[in-house]
Amino acid sequence: MKYSDVVMTWLEDLGYTHCFFVAGGNSMHLLDGARKTMSCTPVVHEVAAGIAVEYFNEQARATGVARRAFALVTAGPGLTNILTAMAGAYLESRELLVIGGQVKSTDLARGPLRQRGIQEVNGMALTAPVCSATLRIEAPVGRGVFSKVVREGESGRRGPVFIEMCLDAQGAPVDPSELEDDEESAAGTPALDNAVTDRVVAALRRAERPVVLLGGGVGRAAAAAALGRLRELSLPVMTTWNGADRIGSDDPVFAGRPNTWGQRGANVLIQQSDLVLALGTRLGLQQTGFNWQEFAPLAHVVQVDLDPAELAKGHPKVDEPWLADADEALTAVLSEDLPGWAGWLAECREIRELLPTVEDVNVTGPGFVDPYRFVSRLSDECTADDVIVPCSSGGAFTVTMQAFDLKAGQTMITDHGLASMGYGLSGAIGAALASPGRRTVLIEGDGGFMQNCQELATVAVNGLPIKIFLFSNEGYASIRMTQRGYFDGAYLGCDTSTGLGFPNWELFARAYGVPVLTLGAEGLQTEGFEDLFASDGPAFFVVPVDPEQTYFPKIASRVTPTGGMESNPLHRMSPELPEEFAARVNRHLPLEKKEFAR
Repeated sequence: MKYSDVVMTWLEDLGYTHCFFVAGGNSMHLLDGARKTMSCTPVVHEVAAGIAVEYFNEQARATGVARRAFALVTAGPGLTNILTAMAGAYLESRELLVIGGQVKSTDLARGPLRQRGIQEVNGMALTAPVCSATLRIEAPVGRGVFSKVVREGESGRRGPVFIEMCLDAQGAPVDPSELEDDEESAAGTPALDNAVTDRVVAALRRAERPVVLLGGGVGRAAAAAALGRLRELSLPVMTTWNGADRIGSDDPVFAGRPNTWGQRGANVLIQQSDLVLALGTRLGLQQTGFNWQEFAPLAHVVQVDLDPAELAKGHPKVDEPWLADADEALTAVLSEDLPGWAGWLAECREIRELLPTVEDVNVTGPGFVDPYRFVSRLSDECTADDVIVPCSSGGAFTVTMQAFDLKAGQTMITDHGLASMGYGLSGAIGAALASPGRRTVLIEGDGGFMQNCQELATVAVNGLPIKIFLFSNEGYASIRMTQRGYFDGAYLGCDTSTGLGFPNWELFARAYGVPVLTLGAEGLQTEGFEDLFASDGPAFFVVPVDPEQTYFPKIASRVTPTGGMESNPLHRMSPELPEEFAARVNRHLPLEKKEFAR
């Protein structure tokens, strides 16, 4: 057998079923092997393959199906093109196996030589900073060595794995029986420290206003299993963006999604809590606010994470860093004898009703759709079986994360750590292929969509049931807001009037044979919407959004005299609440006053 064929059987044994790829000469034997064992989906650009794999694996994990995908690229530009996807998965702690072709081992550049083989580039050096493990195969290696590297991406804090295989190694004739060596055991998760568990339980028993913050490191099955106990305790539950689908928005214990661009009600509540049990979240700057020094100022903060570097980074202040598996920690804490918090949960509901997710503070020009109300109504139209894919940056993304009401059973997948434009369409492709037949709802801005719009061909040729909602505002709304707010409207490269170009979206969709509907100012009430949204196969909806649309609430920041930035704490989103009303919803916080530019 060819070595490339043997490798594909090993991947099959490891649970891999799908391959996303762009073909190339330096990966030809690998692709020949993949076609014999995998369901292979060609994409137009390698970055789409990487993003699709990440979302495919997340959707498969969410539904518990036995499917797993990897990306296959050629050497040189094939590898450099997929690096963005690898960086995104690395920051989000998600599996992404990338197998790359490489020139013959005899053509490898050595020492100071930049290139010898055709299209050669040093894949190991490029990928190492954004991978959990890397391996170059210049001559066939055994199953144990290969499998151990692959599993590095799924153990502990997950992350990408890159395996680069030289062309002569791919095509080498081998006897599979001679490659059966033992695999070394991968490092497991740390055992629960009983002393830490006891301290956390004791702190929780003392708390009067605790909140549980579920991050992406909490498994969906573990979250579902814990809900009964959380309801019994009337313990308020919040989610990060990566953990958004761990609980339905209508659940009696749901208390919102706090974030720098989060829901105002959730921000106000977490800032008034006296204990934050943060599970499976790294508590980054988006989550805690750029003004992280004032994150949860009244709270005893417990952070549960698998990565000791996250626990030791110093922002925000963490009172109890807990190196543990988030699922195990959640189960252990909830198994203890705990008091109930019905009064505090009732207060959370009251404050969230006073601070709805869609506020009457934004300005939408005539003839355009209010994006907040649009997203809220779209969430009502979606069913519990739908897969929701927001994009990863910009106004379409933050509006969705603020205003979309998730239903129990829905999956929501996004990649926002890298905050790269162009993720939405490729991610929706991966999610749709992981759950055949389930409708996938993509919400994307026109600027981000343009960066990977070529993949509409992949949607069309596969007839995927992806419903694309394109926020058409003729540019980059977030960049435009930045240039307006900080540079007095000195616009450049942010819209069609300052150098960007966009197609006629109806003609664009029709060119790929995708049904298209441009919505009117009435949004989802536009004639023909219901039938197209319920139809089989893909659909493209153009959503007219005002280029001058305002995006509130948000955290206000200003440029300091030294050129740095200074921001409000999470509970003081702009526009500021009237003083009397602020006192009512921030009843546990001192009402200090500090002015910031909006």
